[in-house]
Amino acid sequence: MDGEKTPQPAKESPSSLDKSPGLTPVKRTCFLVSKLKIFLAALAFSFFAKGFAGSYMKSMYTQIERRFEISSSLVGLIDGSFEIGNLLVIILVSYLGPKVHRPKVIAAGCLVMSLGSFVMVVPHFIMGRYNYKSIAMAAANSSESIPACASASPPHHAVIDMGSSGNATTSDCEKMASSYLWLFVLAGNLLRGIGEAPIMPLGMSYIDDFATEENSAFYIGTVRASGLFGPTFGFMLGSFCANLWVDIGVVDVGTLTITSKDMRWVGAWWLGVLLCGVVSFMASFPFWNLPRSLPKQGEGKNVKKSSDIFTITKDSHSKAALPKPPQLKLSEAVKEFFPVLKKLLGNSIFLVYLFATILHYNSIVGVITYEPKFMEQQFNISISRATFLIGVIFLPITVVGMFLGGFIIKKFKLHTTTMAKFGCITLTTYFLLSLLYFLSDCEVLQVAGLTVNYSGIKEPSFSKENLVSACNADCSCEEGYWDPVCGSNGITYISACLAGCRTSTGSGKDMVFHNCSCVGLSGPGNFSTVLGQCPRDKCTKTFPYFLALLATLAFTVSLGATPTYMIMFRSVSPELKSFAVGIETLCGRILGGLPAPIYFGALIDTTCLKWGVKTCGGSGSCRVYNTRAFRNIYLGLNLSLKFGCSLLYIILCILIRNRFRQDSEGAKATENLPTTNLKKEEPTCTETSVNRVTRL
Repeated sequence: MDGEKTPQPAKESPSSLDKSPGLTPVKRTCFLVSKLKIFLAALAFSFFAKGFAGSYMKSMYTQIERRFEISSSLVGLIDGSFEIGNLLVIILVSYLGPKVHRPKVIAAGCLVMSLGSFVMVVPHFIMGRYNYKSIAMAAANSSESIPACASASPPHHAVIDMGSSGNATTSDCEKMASSYLWLFVLAGNLLRGIGEAPIMPLGMSYIDDFATEENSAFYIGTVRASGLFGPTFGFMLGSFCANLWVDIGVVDVGTLTITSKDMRWVGAWWLGVLLCGVVSFMASFPFWNLPRSLPKQGEGKNVKKSSDIFTITKDSHSKAALPKPPQLKLSEAVKEFFPVLKKLLGNSIFLVYLFATILHYNSIVGVITYEPKFMEQQFNISISRATFLIGVIFLPITVVGMFLGGFIIKKFKLHTTTMAKFGCITLTTYFLLSLLYFLSDCEVLQVAGLTVNYSGIKEPSFSKENLVSACNADCSCEEGYWDPVCGSNGITYISACLAGCRTSTGSGKDMVFHNCSCVGLSGPGNFSTVLGQCPRDKCTKTFPYFLALLATLAFTVSLGATPTYMIMFRSVSPELKSFAVGIETLCGRILGGLPAPIYFGALIDTTCLKWGVKTCGGSGSCRVYNTRAFRNIYLGLNLSLKFGCSLLYIILCILIRNRFRQDSEGAKATENLPTTNLKKEEPTCTETSVNRVTRL
């Protein structure tokens, strides 16, 4: 039996090597090196795909919040579901990293990411059209002028349900009240997290295993920087979709009475999610044909020896003609897990690095999730413009910073101690510059009955009882819904009815209300209002300074991203690199990515001045915030996290300096051993084959 089986692999291998242009040892080396480059390109595209989908979702959370009428804290839970999915598999994937076919596992992950995107869009096709209430639409559908304030009219006379033929029935309300279609979005995001889990730990460890030490940092920095083009295009797509009406193609956009700046506007969030699913699906293709392992870069001699394998095997007719990868035994892997974990966490440098990473994750996730909302509320710009600016200014600068950080490591061959100092300086600079954020003060929107009374005097606190005043007491207004109008006195009113407007002219977006009794209380004027909330000129003027500061901060923190990331690889033993990436990702997800959007959102909710009301009752999404309180909570929380991160990096620098000072004598001896250590700890496919044949 042996004589029949062994000639087959012995003949196939040499013949394939002889007939192919890559058969000779040198050409085979070039072929395998090109495989590494193909992997780098494929990994960069997978980073692009996950960044593309992730950033698009970040830009659409405000639209999802309004579409499903949920709070910011619940949106944070949906965002956190991605981290939950990641946590379900990240430990297993990272621990078994060197023992599995890493390219194929990454390919499977991309397919799961694609499936998650398709699950997320299901609610759009089953929940019907989006409805909002507007007196302007009611007037457009009426042959007569409809006064906003009319004592003889019922409170709901000015309410219209967009997208439906009439008011919702009781059965419809019961159906809407009992439906939680946002759970589809949560489930889809969960699947996206599961699919994304293997890309980072397996991809980074694969590169570091088969690239030289000098090229490893540069390759990793390049891949991560290339992946950041995904978020750039994701935010740009988010800006485009946010400008499209959610029911585009079904509802005539020309009949809408609100613009993208209105707090009731909902963009076509589902359209981009479909595209993200397609991109993730395409990202899986290149990985299926990549090898499980590659020869280490720069070890051409070992690669040349691979040609001898087949010669020796052919003569001996040995069963070892084609080396097989070591079989993975689950029981042994589980048994070794906790000792390996104890060894990793016993490394003081890695432990401090881990704590710093957790704080950094909290800050980054919280900022990225709510930055578009912050810009909308603080500077009176639309969500679509905010996401577009983030995509074309913030992210490209981040890409340049990360790429430059990797280049600096390669160019100057930075030592671990220098990389730690470099990261500490960039984080401290980021923290100090962030203090300038508080100089971009923005006035709180003046809303009658919320932040000012009907005479224009600032209210000390918010009270719903203030919504009704003597000027609108006889109007029988519905206080629950948000249909803002801007008075000629510069004060925003929750509705034309609460402004006491008696007559109106025009229709649609051009509708103007006259004889508004409440407007006259704040001083002389024509007592008229127009649709929409009043602009805040002071906020708009400070916006360019905010963008300049944001760009500077983005470059500063991204410049130190790659050096600080490489500290993890240089502070643990080679066989623990993949596991260290997994633990770092796990802790960042579970203690940063998961809770950060929830508690950021919950604290932001405390600054809400006016909550929307669902069609069938119940609290919806927030319509207007106390912008000053929003800013203090949002920026203050971010700065607190960055301050703690900076302190930990100072401690990290001290630990690294002390370790290398104590081991200064042993370091010289270690410099002569890297090649032999790598051969023993991380044998390439070729080396393993040669050793096995030699033993035979």
